[in-house]
Amino acid sequence: MTKTNKKLTIIQTGSVTAQKKGMKETLIGLGLGKPHSKRELEDTPSVRGMITKVRHLVSIEGELPSNAPKHLVAEKSAKMKKGK
Repeated sequence: MTKTNKKLTIIQTGSVTAQKKGMKETLIGLGLGKPHSKRELEDTPSVRGMITKVRHLVSIEGELPSNAPKHLVAEKSAKMKKGK
């Protein structure tokens, strides 16, 4: 049985200036570093945990899984209503 992993496109929207050291390290772990940088990663629990930690500095494109954290689903639906 093959398991297909979904992909998430993560875009850094904020700067790490004046953030705690752990925030910068988490963004580097996600493959980001500068505002407006974009990365496509597999949807795994570890990636979702890192996204949760820096959720105020990133935005997510693409479809979120049904077991995604509620705040991520709320952010996505709010952006869709605004037409972004």
